[in-house]
Amino acid sequence: MVSSESESDNTVQQGTVTWQHYVLVAGVSMLLWLLLTGSLDTQELIAGAVVSILVTAIFGARFTIFTGFRFSWLAPLYILTYLASFTVALVRANFDLAARVLSPSLPIRPAMVEVRTSLKSPLGKMLLANTITLTPGTLTVDVIGDRLLVHWVYCPEGMSTEEATAQIAARFEKHLGGFLL
Repeated sequence: MVSSESESDNTVQQGTVTWQHYVLVAGVSMLLWLLLTGSLDTQELIAGAVVSILVTAIFGARFTIFTGFRFSWLAPLYILTYLASFTVALVRANFDLAARVLSPSLPIRPAMVEVRTSLKSPLGKMLLANTITLTPGTLTVDVIGDRLLVHWVYCPEGMSTEEATAQIAARFEKHLGGFLL
């Protein structure tokens, strides 16, 4: 259950809708259309463009979660570095967890740890929480304000919030902060 503190925090963090917001919503809609149809046929592209523009015109102002995106020329570079960092962390975490499962001598010390984030937008917090969850060995359980509650398969003894933040979220947050508020 999300506290009222985080609900009021989310409404404050909803930004104003700009023309860039509408372009982003149309682009995401078109990308979704392409992924669902799986075709680059001219008729499919035209139909996708028409549907994306209509969806954006009718519902664009309601997609306020996209107001957390930072529009800059470097945003694509930050997205690529985030994806590269996530891929490396994903491979490492898979090998670490596989080793812990297959080797009884490696310790498993599950714990719930609190991680702090400097990301302010709901989109930033959501993407950070999902990135942590997709990495084997960690699972984001709740987001409350600027804190994420994470279940961690191996938590060293006496781990502070700052240390847990550095080990679990800092590398992702650094890259996400480049293109998200």
